[in-house]
Amino acid sequence: MTVPLFVLALAAALAAPAATPAPTPEPVLAHDTFTIESKVLGETRRINVYTPPASHPTGGRGLPVLYMPDGGVEEDFPHVTSDVDAAIRSFEMRPMLVVGIENTERRRDMTPPTQVESDRKIAPHVGGAAQFRAFLRDELIPQIERRYPVSGQRAVVGESLAGLFILDTVLAEPKLFDTAIVLSPSLWWNDQALVKGAAARLRAAPDLEATLLVAPAGDDGTEPEVKLLTEALRTAAPKGLTWTVEPQAELKHATIYRGASPRLFRRLFPPIDRSAGL
Repeated sequence: MTVPLFVLALAAALAAPAATPAPTPEPVLAHDTFTIESKVLGETRRINVYTPPASHPTGGRGLPVLYMPDGGVEEDFPHVTSDVDAAIRSFEMRPMLVVGIENTERRRDMTPPTQVESDRKIAPHVGGAAQFRAFLRDELIPQIERRYPVSGQRAVVGESLAGLFILDTVLAEPKLFDTAIVLSPSLWWNDQALVKGAAARLRAAPDLEATLLVAPAGDDGTEPEVKLLTEALRTAAPKGLTWTVEPQAELKHATIYRGASPRLFRRLFPPIDRSAGL
């Protein structure tokens, strides 16, 4: 007896393992998007900007700005802005802008130069942190401050190599940001050069006034580097630098951004005191 072809096809389909469903895209809040033709970097950079609900008070002042590398809509921008928006709407955090910078060559932009051969092999180009910092200082920040009603207060957040970049920025250009949130930083880069030289660079910035929070993850394996950094901050941090090193032993490198940032944002950017207008 000849079995009909549709019966064979149906049997084969039933016997085949079920396909794994595609992951559901993370929802992205309404936001502005524009591009910058960067002369510093020689390329087009896409910028995403979250603006807070207009109904929430700003105390009569402009808005602080939270800058974030890894800020593309397929990177960390969706979960950071969703959390910030929820915190603002529940009056757990002050209204602020979030500026997400979409990556092109992440490992180029986030790394200082290195003398270690294995570091150089992680990407076709590395060591471009100074150029990326110039892009922020000379091109992106001025454009944000022209486009939006800002207060002049600037914060920055990032993890892994972006955390390394932010810590390097605090030491290289201490007046660029008022608050720096450094999650699970890659302190091993260039044979620990950043932490080994941190004390000297801190002493070279006696008028630094900022807030620095460093939060290593439990599986980073950077305990020696964290110890060196903590000692440098303890012995050489200028009086105007409010600093904290808070290891997150319960969080992993892959989960620290989502696990720690909601709590840290609420602590570092507390809500405006509406009764006092502050």
